[in-house]
Amino acid sequence: MIAYGQLVEATVGTRRAAILTGINRSTAHRRTKTALGQQLRASRPVPVNKLTDAERARVLAVLNSAEFVDHAPLTVWAMLLDEGTYLCSVSTMYRILAENAQVKERRRLARHPQSTCPELVATRPRQVYSWDITKLAGPSKGVYYDAYVMIDIYSRYIVGAHVHTRESGVLATELMEEIFGTHGIPQVVHADRGTAMTSKTVTALLADLQVTRSHSRPRVSNDNPFSEAWFKTLKYAPEFPARFGSVWHARDFMDRFVDWYNHDHRHTGIGLHTPAEVFYDLAAARDTDRRATLAAARARNPHRFGGITAAPKIIDLPTAAWINPPTQEDQQPAAA
Repeated sequence: MIAYGQLVEATVGTRRAAILTGINRSTAHRRTKTALGQQLRASRPVPVNKLTDAERARVLAVLNSAEFVDHAPLTVWAMLLDEGTYLCSVSTMYRILAENAQVKERRRLARHPQSTCPELVATRPRQVYSWDITKLAGPSKGVYYDAYVMIDIYSRYIVGAHVHTRESGVLATELMEEIFGTHGIPQVVHADRGTAMTSKTVTALLADLQVTRSHSRPRVSNDNPFSEAWFKTLKYAPEFPARFGSVWHARDFMDRFVDWYNHDHRHTGIGLHTPAEVFYDLAAARDTDRRATLAAARARNPHRFGGITAAPKIIDLPTAAWINPPTQEDQQPAAA
């Protein structure tokens, strides 16, 4: 830039000076303007009406006083005028606050505790259940049915699904009592923060059975991924109707869909087994048979497998199912 400036001062054109120095002409122009602006600011005389340091300190003290700390500068300025006092303009108040890094929300606000991210893991069936409620469109506009669905997150097995005409903690408790009586009591039940999920009846039931309650963070649907993913599978199914003619129609459809999902659907998250095979501990034997079939096919036609001797990873059974697995940084041991 020094050479560029010298060339320009020597009446060399800016284009020629840019070529000779290898500096982009627009960049040189911008830097020159910036340098001139800094020089002008540095040489600018101090305004005669500038507040003294003592006056600025007084303004800051008034703004931070108990009387005015919860008010915006414009409000403080008006209140002081009503009292017959003028300290400075509103813009000057803002400048003084900015110099002291206090241009922010000045009111004392309630500090809500930070929500804890739920981290749950299941290494076998019947450890962690997740449940939620979704709306099913009824026969006419504004009519909806509520589908209560609980899923075992390790096996993806739907342990229970009820359809009712309303959302209620009592109905949710009935669903849980039926599931726990049939499949056993899990260690953890996870849900979002809906009214039924946080109702007193559900809370009391889980407390009596010594089941750990887990809830999603407010407005974080990703904290309940297994239920949300299942609802998408349900509603994007080709046979899912646009509307249900009655609650009985919805219940019949839900029963048939859950039966198909549990016993016929091959889930990629559990090694292409059905949820029922994993839930009832039948997947290990099926996995052994699959690998034997692949080994026999590989022995008959090794050239068709490209030298690969291992079975595809997609058929591996999961070692664990997580809701919000810890990050790699959290899993690393602390330095000694």
